[in-house]
Amino acid sequence: MSVSTKPASGTRDFLPAAVAARRAVVGVVQRVYESYGFVPIETPAFERLEVLTSKYGDEGDQLIFRILKRRDALPALTPELRPDDLTDLALRYDLTVPLARVVAANFASLPKFFKRYQVQTVWRADRPQRGRFREFYQCDVDYTGTTSLIAEHTVIAAASEALASLGFSAFEIRLNDRRVLTGALELCGISPALHGATLTAVDKLDKVGISGVRDELAALGLGESTIDALAATLLGGGGRARLDELAARFADGSPTGAAGAKTLQDLFAMIDAAPVSGSVEFDPTLARGLSYYTGPIFEIRVPDLAGSIGGGGRYDGLIGMFRGSPVPAVGFSLGLERILVIMEERGMLPSEPTAAEVVVAVADEGLQSLALRHAAAVRAAGLRAEVYPELTKLGKQLSYAESVGAQWVIIVGKREADAGVVALKNMATGDQSVYPLGDAVAAMLAAHPTAAT
Repeated sequence: MSVSTKPASGTRDFLPAAVAARRAVVGVVQRVYESYGFVPIETPAFERLEVLTSKYGDEGDQLIFRILKRRDALPALTPELRPDDLTDLALRYDLTVPLARVVAANFASLPKFFKRYQVQTVWRADRPQRGRFREFYQCDVDYTGTTSLIAEHTVIAAASEALASLGFSAFEIRLNDRRVLTGALELCGISPALHGATLTAVDKLDKVGISGVRDELAALGLGESTIDALAATLLGGGGRARLDELAARFADGSPTGAAGAKTLQDLFAMIDAAPVSGSVEFDPTLARGLSYYTGPIFEIRVPDLAGSIGGGGRYDGLIGMFRGSPVPAVGFSLGLERILVIMEERGMLPSEPTAAEVVVAVADEGLQSLALRHAAAVRAAGLRAEVYPELTKLGKQLSYAESVGAQWVIIVGKREADAGVVALKNMATGDQSVYPLGDAVAAMLAAHPTAAT
């Protein structure tokens, strides 16, 4: 039986050029995050199942990749078994919940204000589509230990500066607050028991449109007048004036909504005083489906692209679920895969070298050891070099060098070896000259001065 060589649905193989481009993009993001004082951490690919469940809402929990228990730990299969009886571990769904666990476990040894970034793979049992995969990288930046809006401003500024540094010149940061959404539900008389499901429906606005959201709300049992009132409250447009209007309405009808609106007004004032990259707008429909958010929430959108390329918010209760006492926190996550798709489509990806710049060709028998020493000297000077491994016609070796994009070929033959020199061929021009090895290296460095830095 033949075995398919395609990667599993929702995953991809990355060849050298793609890996180099991804590393370059991640490097830009990491340098920006570090410039804001964030430090890196890494966490295991899988967590205990109970660490992840009940953190993402019912729909999120359904997308967790569960890991079957080891054979000796599996119970006997019976009709009464539940799926969770067969699993005790799961792959990371995001990087925020693992961070919360890490902070809780290491709280005494961490700084009062722990500022971390993390770039690692996460997995979701989702339906693959353009720019959305089952295995993908996230680039997270989080600020724990304070309720100050400086934390919100810092993660927004860091994430937006990372995008600007990658070449995104036009993008919008949309802001809302979970308490503003709660206030809207309270004004419309929606039962607290339905708040979570209602916000999940509102969060699908971009995917299913207003009519689709109305259908989902009706399926929850909300009456038409209630749905109309909610639509008028949340779908009446955004912007600063709209935020001020809602704040006035909340002043008499919802202390929770009023607190959220005041927080956003203060955050906008801070952004006005210390601007961030990209435009920033209030969007009352922004809901963010994850249930652990407690305050301001945000997303980044770019023109002509459905969905967001990053998002986050404040989650003051999540770390406390592991530690037993609350620890305030706020974070922003950039979706690396969507960013890379956009950059590739728009010609924004950097062209990063991958293979050797120099191929050492062996023209005669018995010279492989000399060729290896020459290659080592070239690498010591800061250039990437490899030795052609087989003794064959020089033309084939030159063809190989061209196929891997080498810029030069050092030819080691008996005549050159006896004279203590090498032949250096410039693959771009076809020019070939004879030098002592040190002079050949100097000539290559002169044409490529950044190699030695």
